[in-house]
Amino acid sequence: MSRFFRKFSPAAIAGTVRQLLARRDGSIMPMMAILSIPLVAAIGFSVDYTSAVTTRSDMQNALDAAIISITTLPTTTSFTDRQAALQQAYAANIQQSTGTATLTGVKIAVDGTATFTATASYPMPTSFMQIARINTVQVGVGSSVRKTPALVQTTFRVTKVSGYWAKTMTLWGTKFGQTAAQKLMTVTYTYNGYGDPKGYGTSVVDTVDGSTSTTVQKQVCTTGTLKSLQKSVPSGTAIQTDSYGTSYYCVDTFTPANGAGAVIDVSQMDKLYLEMKVPSGNPQTLQSNDPTTSNRLYIGTSPTNMPEVATGQTVDIFTAVPCGQTGYQAWEDGGSAVPAPVSNADFFYTVQGKCDYNQRPSETVLTQ
Repeated sequence: MSRFFRKFSPAAIAGTVRQLLARRDGSIMPMMAILSIPLVAAIGFSVDYTSAVTTRSDMQNALDAAIISITTLPTTTSFTDRQAALQQAYAANIQQSTGTATLTGVKIAVDGTATFTATASYPMPTSFMQIARINTVQVGVGSSVRKTPALVQTTFRVTKVSGYWAKTMTLWGTKFGQTAAQKLMTVTYTYNGYGDPKGYGTSVVDTVDGSTSTTVQKQVCTTGTLKSLQKSVPSGTAIQTDSYGTSYYCVDTFTPANGAGAVIDVSQMDKLYLEMKVPSGNPQTLQSNDPTTSNRLYIGTSPTNMPEVATGQTVDIFTAVPCGQTGYQAWEDGGSAVPAPVSNADFFYTVQGKCDYNQRPSETVLTQ
C-alpha cells in the first residue's frame, strides 16, 4: 500500500508531467486529451442546461394554455374528463411530445369562484451529461388559476317606453367558439297614436331561442284626461303625469303571471351587446359595442342616476349588469342630440344579473 502512494504522490505526478512536457515525440497528446475532458464536459453540460431551460419554458406555456382551456368546461364535467382535456390541450400547445400534464386540483366554491391546479413533468434526455452517466434530467412546471364568478343570467324588464317612433331593442349573444351572434331577446315598441306630446304606446318583450319567440311581458300605456283615466285605471295601477302635463298609466302583463320579465341564460355566451333599431331615427342603428353610437345609452343605479356612456366608449354588457341587485338603463332613440340628461331618453328598463361559475375564459387569471 505504501508503494502505491509513493507511486502516485504529488511529487511523482509532477515529475511525470515534466517528462511528458519535455518529450518531442507526441506523447503529450494523451495528457492533453485528459486535460480537455473537464472543458468538454463543462461545455456539454451548459448545452444540456440550455436545452432544459428552453424545454421548461415551452412546457410552462403549454400548461398555462391547457389549464385555462379546461376552465371553460361546465361544472358537471368529471375530474377524469377534465384530466383528459388538460392533457389533450397540453399536447396541442407543445411542438413535441414533452411529458405529461396532470390535473392536481379542482375546487368550485358556493359563490362560483373556481380554482384549478396542474403540473407537468418530463424526463428530458441529455446529450453531453451522459459522460457523467446522467442520462435524463427531470423537468417540471406547475400552474394554477382562479376564476371569479361572472354573469350567467340576466333579467330585463321594461319600465316605460315613449315616443312617436317605432323601435326595437335586441340583445345579441355570441357563444364560445362561435363567430355569429344570435338573438336572445327583443323589445318592440309601437306608438298608440294618442297625440300627446311625449307619445305613449305598447311594448312587447320576447325571449328568443333560435326561431322561437316567446312573449314574457307586454306593457300598454294609456293617456287621457285625469278624470277619464280615473274611470278606467285598473286597481293597483298609478296614474302619472309627465313633464308635458300629460296624464297616463301603464299596465304590465307578464307570462307567467308572476314572471319578472325576460330571463336570459348567458352562461354559454362569450360576448353580449345591445342594439336599438329606430327606422325613423338618425342614426337608425344604435349599438352598445359601437363607439360611435353607444353614447345614446344610459347606465346607472336608480331611475334618476343614469349617466350617459361617454362618447367613443364601448359597453361590456357582462359588467354593465349588476349581480344580485337592480340596475337601470335607458336609450335616447335619436330624436334629440347627445349629450343630454337622462330625462330626454325614450326607452327605460331595469336589468338584474345572477353571477356564478361561468365558462368565459376571460374571467380566468393565472396565479402561478
